[in-house]
Amino acid sequence: MTIRGRTIIIDNTWIVPYSPILCRTFNAHINVEYCHSVQAIKYICKYVNKGSDQVTFGVRNAHNEVENYVNGRYISTSEAVWRLFEFPLHDRHPTVLQLAAHLGNGQRVYLSPANVQSIVEYPPKTTLTAFFELCNSDNFAKTLLYYEVTHYYTWANNKFSRRKCGEDVAGHPGIKKDPALGRVYSVHPSQSECFFLRVLLHHVRGPTSFQDLRTVNGVVKETYQAACREIDLLEDDDQWENILQEASISQRPLKLR
Repeated sequence: MTIRGRTIIIDNTWIVPYSPILCRTFNAHINVEYCHSVQAIKYICKYVNKGSDQVTFGVRNAHNEVENYVNGRYISTSEAVWRLFEFPLHDRHPTVLQLAAHLGNGQRVYLSPANVQSIVEYPPKTTLTAFFELCNSDNFAKTLLYYEVTHYYTWANNKFSRRKCGEDVAGHPGIKKDPALGRVYSVHPSQSECFFLRVLLHHVRGPTSFQDLRTVNGVVKETYQAACREIDLLEDDDQWENILQEASISQRPLKLR
């Protein structure tokens, strides 16, 4: 092809990548690119998190010798109207509650000279200790695993309370179900006892205490690892496969290796 006296060879490199099926389906031109690197995540998130356009402008006052510079940001008319009507800017669904995992008297505390005695006498409650108390007083809670409690109970004021909104649970009057998620904090396998406690919390329903959690067939085991072994949770590699699968959600391949 000759353009303005210059000969230019046109080949496929001049054609923008596209998908005929997508163009025909949406009746629009759609670029198609293959993202083969994790750097694509940075490229995508850059536009989502860069924020609104900003500008620095000055306000000159004839009666003031000092110029006051103000930092402001420019928003479009549609965003301005959206904010004037106080429409929600973001939403998160479903609710996610972080659930503690620790050994007995192993919860995190913040000490000061004024509260040492009170904390020793009355250790602060966590979601785990509150779950034990709930299982002691609520028969329905005894049928649940630790991470399932968020479906039927809300966490407020350091205790679990039955949900007042949601779908009715068949056969259990007064129980409501919501798609809220419970996520138990991860524990490194090097912290063996706490790690196996977390394993038991995912398999034992309705424990009423730390001792009850490691009780198998009426026998209290000395360690949580022994309890896991007694109920055949350590007989195969399923546990380690589950750990890798869970870690793959938040870690890159280099970290996993």
